[in-house]
Amino acid sequence: MPAWLRRIFWFINKFFMVPMFRCGLGFFMGNPVSGYIMVLKTVGRKTGKTRYSPVNYAIQNGCIYCLSGGRETSDWYRNIKANPQIEVIMPGGAILGQVTEMTAADERLMLTRKVLQNAGFAGFFEGYNPFTISDEALAVKIGDLPLLRIQPAGLGSGAADPAGWGWVWALALTLGVIWALLK
Repeated sequence: MPAWLRRIFWFINKFFMVPMFRCGLGFFMGNPVSGYIMVLKTVGRKTGKTRYSPVNYAIQNGCIYCLSGGRETSDWYRNIKANPQIEVIMPGGAILGQVTEMTAADERLMLTRKVLQNAGFAGFFEGYNPFTISDEALAVKIGDLPLLRIQPAGLGSGAADPAGWGWVWALALTLGVIWALLK
């Protein structure tokens, strides 16, 4: 992916996607065109600060799967390697989970294809069509693409909980109703 396109995604993710999920409006983001998106809430390996990273995902057998499109150089991937206990903000709520990397070739192939298909238009940025590429060609293309499994371990803090931003839209809606009534 070209650097200018990565910069555009960084901007959209930081100033639109993450705030939408933190406000509890993540359910508006998922569809077959833009892809099905969740936000990983990781702990910075150097700073210890909370970091947010939107990624595409697939659900299979009670686990959540995602890919590191930046391969092993992604900061969020390196943060997870340092601390595999994470929180995931999904469109329907937040969960806590334990991350492991998937290495079994047959599972990797099937689950990676599913995540890429769920990625909407972003699934084509790898340079192939995840719906039509053969298994053999896909296996070669994803050789260095980390596939991560998140095993749910409990509930996370959602948008309406402390540290969430659900109060923002609730306050705006309340003020809007009060303003309309006083008008």
